[in-house]
Amino acid sequence: MGRDVIVACDFASAEKVYEFLDKFTERKPFVKIGMELFYAEGPQIVREIKKRGHKIFLDLKLHDIPNTVKKSMAVLSNLDVDITNLHASGTIRMMEGALEGLTRPDGTRPLLIAVTQLTSTDQESMENDLLIKEPIDKVVMHYAHNAKLAGLDGVVCSPLEAGKVHETCGKEFLTITPGVRFADGDIGDQKRVMTPAQAKEIGSDYIVVGRPITAAEDPVAAYNRCVAEFCD
Repeated sequence: MGRDVIVACDFASAEKVYEFLDKFTERKPFVKIGMELFYAEGPQIVREIKKRGHKIFLDLKLHDIPNTVKKSMAVLSNLDVDITNLHASGTIRMMEGALEGLTRPDGTRPLLIAVTQLTSTDQESMENDLLIKEPIDKVVMHYAHNAKLAGLDGVVCSPLEAGKVHETCGKEFLTITPGVRFADGDIGDQKRVMTPAQAKEIGSDYIVVGRPITAAEDPVAAYNRCVAEFCD
């Protein structure tokens, strides 16, 4: 997989996501299916979107005891998604268990990515709410290093941290970066953001873009703009 734009399909129903995806008659975007849509529609929504020809990032952010995550990943491996994820804060042992569960009998598996810190988290909230006193940059790099030690393919991180993750974990270690907004757009509830062009420059491998595309007056034009800024 090369550099790509992943569209966050954070819709509450299959009807709404199909209505959105039907607008794309040429290039079929890589899509992210998150908790809202998956919990509303179940595994069938993944199968249907895959059948329509889209690559899928299943964003459920698993975080539980290692054995539970291992068994859950074994179930998700049957959905034929391209990328899935978990929380790096669940420990190296949990990540290793997830990788084991995700790997099919023939040795194939989706890419497995770890969430370092959510892009809605800043230094103040990390210290006050999570009682983590280290600098957020140091925490993200430590979690990324643990994910690499566990054998994962990369991390979800802020675009502000993508370049440093590659320095710490190597060029082949993937960075998937939400918190991307157009220069003339609203940042919403994200606190650590960057434009598609800036994310490209700093070395993000994938960017996840939601409302700037899904809530745009012309979603296809917004998607094409994003691809032009990030991929071309």
